[in-house]
Amino acid sequence: MSNVYSEGCEYHIQVSPKDVGRYVILPGDPGRCKAIAEYLEDARLIASNREYVTYTGTLDGERVSVTSTGIGGPSAAIAMEELIHCNADTFIRIGTSGGMQPDVMAGDVVIATGAIRMDGTGREYAPIEYPAVADYEVVCALKESAKRLGLRFHVGVVQCKDSFYGQHEPENMPIHTELQNRWEAWKRCGALTSEMESATLFIVGGVRRVRVGSVLLVIGNQTRRELGLEDIQCHDTKRAVKTAVEAVRTLIHEDKKKNGGERE
Repeated sequence: MSNVYSEGCEYHIQVSPKDVGRYVILPGDPGRCKAIAEYLEDARLIASNREYVTYTGTLDGERVSVTSTGIGGPSAAIAMEELIHCNADTFIRIGTSGGMQPDVMAGDVVIATGAIRMDGTGREYAPIEYPAVADYEVVCALKESAKRLGLRFHVGVVQCKDSFYGQHEPENMPIHTELQNRWEAWKRCGALTSEMESATLFIVGGVRRVRVGSVLLVIGNQTRRELGLEDIQCHDTKRAVKTAVEAVRTLIHEDKKKNGGERE
């Protein structure tokens, strides 16, 4: 695909194919990129533009990049599209989220198998009937990593939305009844936690035929608060970061075993 509005590098993320690896870790917050890159060998800053910060290093001899996506589906889709232009084909989102089930506690890790499509960006890629699902290989790698690290984790469907305050202050919205009814429905359906990017990334990944997974730290749980249960807070994303890094390591080793490292 040709670059849009620029020559030699991608317009928004400001990188070219020589700058990034096949494997990319996607935090939302650009402030987390440097700390994540420290898990790589010889990592260096490649580009910083708007909400997009990219570092590239190596992991077990394979080039791996870290690129921030900003908040929400539109900016996340831009980052993934432009990274795909640069030949990246395996992505793991690291993010924070709010627990929805009473047993999904702050500090837990959630590995998404799929996401409820309350985003808008994905609708410009695929009809709403098309499911937002994570890549099976990436989910398995994340699950095995969480087990090896001895973490408390959950695997299942997450809820993804565009409006942060539509979730946290629905009573202030003109469509509050609809928002509150949908929230209760998602909880009854077993949605584990709520965040803002996975559905879009899964849809883009499905349409573009690349592997995408998502691992989320639970920072709190409003359902527990509403039930009068203790709701501690956790903002340390290291558990999710370590899970993602170890999953990338697993995928690198598995890919090297098949077809000389080429995708099937």
